[in-house]
Amino acid sequence: MDASQCSFNFRDLEVWKKARAFRQEISILTNSFPTTERYRLTDQLLRASRGVTACIAEGYGRFHYQENIQFCRTARGSLMECLDHLTCALDEGYIENHKFEHFEELYDEILKILNGYISYLKRSKSGGSKY
Repeated sequence: MDASQCSFNFRDLEVWKKARAFRQEISILTNSFPTTERYRLTDQLLRASRGVTACIAEGYGRFHYQENIQFCRTARGSLMECLDHLTCALDEGYIENHKFEHFEELYDEILKILNGYISYLKRSKSGGSKY
């Protein structure tokens, strides 16, 4: 069976769903940033948040566990990049502490699920194709 015949896809992954919601909230948040940050912090934060879901999706589309694991590691890096950019937003006064804490909670939840998914992929790795 190849990937196109699977009824399950990356949008069914809990980690992708949580990362998508995170990405959507980031998009709403950045609308409140000053226009002077449009091509700086806003752009970096949007790109990083989109990178999380994109890497999870791309990894899922790979035919070997190790490739999927590597893309999930990249997604994890993008997630951590988001937290750093949110910290910058807090330091610059673009978001209040309670809003930062909300995003930090989402970050923690996604990181936990993503690490669990990576562990699952490592256990499942048999050197062959996923499909």
